[in-house]
Amino acid sequence: MGNGTIAFQGVKLNVHSFCTDGVLIDTGARSLEKFFIPFFENLSIDQVMITHYHEDHTGCATYLQKEKKFPLYMSNEMIASCKEKADYPLYRQLFWGKRKPFHALPIANTFQSRNATRSVIETPGHAKDHLSFLNRDTGQLFTGDLYCQEKTKVVLREESIPMIIESLERVLTYEFDEVFCSHAGHLKNGRIALQRKLNYLLDLQGNILKMHKEGLSSEEIKSQLFPKKYPIMRFSQGEWDSIHIVHSVIKQHSTVC
Repeated sequence: MGNGTIAFQGVKLNVHSFCTDGVLIDTGARSLEKFFIPFFENLSIDQVMITHYHEDHTGCATYLQKEKKFPLYMSNEMIASCKEKADYPLYRQLFWGKRKPFHALPIANTFQSRNATRSVIETPGHAKDHLSFLNRDTGQLFTGDLYCQEKTKVVLREESIPMIIESLERVLTYEFDEVFCSHAGHLKNGRIALQRKLNYLLDLQGNILKMHKEGLSSEEIKSQLFPKKYPIMRFSQGEWDSIHIVHSVIKQHSTVC
């Protein structure tokens, strides 16, 4: 397990990369190369699997491809985008660095490591191309950013809480115990952690819909459910905000109805 931490203007973020049975899962951020490149150099790697396109997961992908010649695999959804120069806000470039273009191959429904076959599970919500990887023999699940923390308070504008709920419900139909999260690290009782997050989000979704039905505006719902203002909300100029949680739930409900 490789790990790098960065802090800036009151915001501290932690990123992990994992290697198991010759497979590297996620590449870390380019701004954290000083942590991750020595980690890579001490590993025996055959191939690289990427959970999703975000720059804290793909920042060192170009190094691994050009310098180490490792094949990279990810969802076909964002392969074309990753071939181009990354386009994301300045604050994310300050945090994670400028990801260089790389060429990944489309991942299949399963992939073979040296001693096992791993299932690829679609888990969108945090990102539209998000994947999780499961070793059914060992009960080890690599979840990218599906978990991160139990009680989500702020999300990216692109995120969908209803889709995250569906993804959690999907992975919980599989047999597993341990979870390897790209930000929380190793969760020995990972199944319990994911179930707790699902329960929290279902309760949160129910409260949002109840308040919406009662006529409260999105801002009023946010003020009641998320009264605290987090540094990332100011620092990201609103790309991270609690209001996106409220909006995603109401939008999904309106679409279904």
